[in-house]
Amino acid sequence: MARLTDPITILKGVGAARAKQFANLNIFTLGDLICHFPRGYEDRTRLVTIDKLEVDKPACFKAMVMNHPRTNHIRKGLDLTKVQVADHTARLNLTFFNNKFAAEQLQYGREYIFYGAVSGDFIGYNMTNPVFEALDSAPVTTRRVLPIYPLTAGLSNAVVLRCVQQALAICDPPEEILPETIRREYGILPADRAYQAIHQPASLQEAELAKRRLIFEEFFVFSAGLSLMRAARASKTAVPYANTDLTAFYAALPFRLTGAQSRAIDQILADMRRGVPMNRLVQGDVGAGKTMVAAAAAFCAIQNGHQCALMAPTEILAEQHYHSLSRLLAPLGVTVGLLTGSMKEKDKKAVRAALADGGIDLVIGTHALLSDATTFRDLGLVIADEQHRFGVAQRSKLSAKGADPHLLVMSATPIPRTLALILYGDLEVSILDELPPGREAVDTFLVGESYRPRINAFIRKQVAEGHQCFVVCPAVEENEELNIKSAELWAETLQTAVFPDLKVALLHGQMKGSEKEGIMAAFAQGEADILVATTVIEVGVDVPNATLMVVEDADRFGLSQLHQLRGRVGRGQAKSYCILTSHSHNAETLQRLKAFCKTTDGFKIAEEDLKMRGPGDFFGQRQSGLPVFRVADLSLDLQSLKDAQAASVQWIEQFGTADTPEAAALRSRIGELFTRAEGTMN
Repeated sequence: MARLTDPITILKGVGAARAKQFANLNIFTLGDLICHFPRGYEDRTRLVTIDKLEVDKPACFKAMVMNHPRTNHIRKGLDLTKVQVADHTARLNLTFFNNKFAAEQLQYGREYIFYGAVSGDFIGYNMTNPVFEALDSAPVTTRRVLPIYPLTAGLSNAVVLRCVQQALAICDPPEEILPETIRREYGILPADRAYQAIHQPASLQEAELAKRRLIFEEFFVFSAGLSLMRAARASKTAVPYANTDLTAFYAALPFRLTGAQSRAIDQILADMRRGVPMNRLVQGDVGAGKTMVAAAAAFCAIQNGHQCALMAPTEILAEQHYHSLSRLLAPLGVTVGLLTGSMKEKDKKAVRAALADGGIDLVIGTHALLSDATTFRDLGLVIADEQHRFGVAQRSKLSAKGADPHLLVMSATPIPRTLALILYGDLEVSILDELPPGREAVDTFLVGESYRPRINAFIRKQVAEGHQCFVVCPAVEENEELNIKSAELWAETLQTAVFPDLKVALLHGQMKGSEKEGIMAAFAQGEADILVATTVIEVGVDVPNATLMVVEDADRFGLSQLHQLRGRVGRGQAKSYCILTSHSHNAETLQRLKAFCKTTDGFKIAEEDLKMRGPGDFFGQRQSGLPVFRVADLSLDLQSLKDAQAASVQWIEQFGTADTPEAAALRSRIGELFTRAEGTMN
């Protein structure tokens, strides 16, 4: 027998070129292949007669070949094979393109099972390139429930299916990790049967049972992992903070905190007074004031003699935090440093030296903080901003630079409770559900292309009043097939044809980091009137003078993404606006965008986005730290999630510390799942 860890190249027909195609699907081993589950099924078990075939609706039927196949050479690279088939109800003309197999295998007078879709009307009923099998052959593509797999260029469904069947024949599926008591209680199939049935179901019902098992298994593995993480955290100790008096910090603030901010800070201080490392998420809508909560936590750690590290996902955001927190904390005697990848090497060395000897109390940086060269004298608090941009491993790597430091993670992306349950199951949660005084709601409108003159006039009006505007496009470069606005071409059009007297800047993700930083800094300083950008600006950009956000082709964005973009305006004292443009005629799409215009509640928007787009698209295709579930759907499988979480608690209580093969197998699977989650890092 082969092993799950063996490379797929041991399969017949899988050489270096084919293996490279499989690699595009992250399939390298037999285990990867067996865990490459179908995205759906076609039920080809039901046979219909020819007269019952429907146009453009694939179906299986039995028919006899009524003549000898005729092949005509049309031109170089194009041969047509034509043949007529019939049953007792009707005749049907079949056409095959460049198919020697059909010409050779279809024999006059014999019956075959065909599968395909007819086109035309009854006068000219035709079918092109149907698949077929002899009556006495084993069902492969007809007379069965056929799994349909996710594919990539060069890989057909038939090739993937053939390779999966080979793999199942030569190696055992992943071992059982669910105790029999749990399987019995929740009506779950055994592993061996489920992995066979998901790929080779006897019926759609069996496929559904197999899918249910695998969904439960994925949720069970992740829930057990979170339970083990919580148990491990509870076993750690931390020196309780003796000084949690923030009177000096509050006195330095130029404004009063909201009730939600005060509650979150009180929860953080309570955590710090305990003898266990804090693991807390501060989640709030755009502009809810998370940075001030983080600043209070940092001040508390520092006044207790410890250092603090704040990790931001972009250099733009890191620099903004550096400037705002320096202004706030420096008068209180806190030394603040900045560490980013684009800094000169000598400057980075100086910052790292100051961190190592304790000369810097609070360092704000990007992934440069994770470098082995970055060490601390006494790291007592780790803060991760925009948590969904970082995975568990990155948080752990930074935390490992201290002796079990406190951890505070922040997210400006409102997350539905269902998704938060998975993403942040190892964290305590504080929610900021109030906006600071003075923050007005941003008025939002959805318009079509006919409103373009009015949009341009409104942009000019905002600039004339001394304000600035964002214009966001879904693509960087022009794409005629998609027919959507590109940032490059639209910026050029606005500058040359629409606003030649204004300053239009361009920003997109394909630019070098230093170039992006410079453009954003210049815009923040008022050196441009209009910034045309891609979604690179959706996180953390703070330009209080910007009062208008125009999102082109808004139907190309998720609602949560639109909410983040809208959050880039309305950060100053002036009234702000968001205009969505779309030339879509899809009723559901327009309804979704109109609903977005009516609310600024990020949590309601997030719930709707999760329902309509699913978790895979919730944060974008490369969501960092999001569990990479192969079968489970967080928007559909809530009951399975709840059952699996209850079962995982039961398992931890009974077997969590046991040294058994089953326990070892589960721990191995937990490690694999978290590794896949980290593999989605940007």
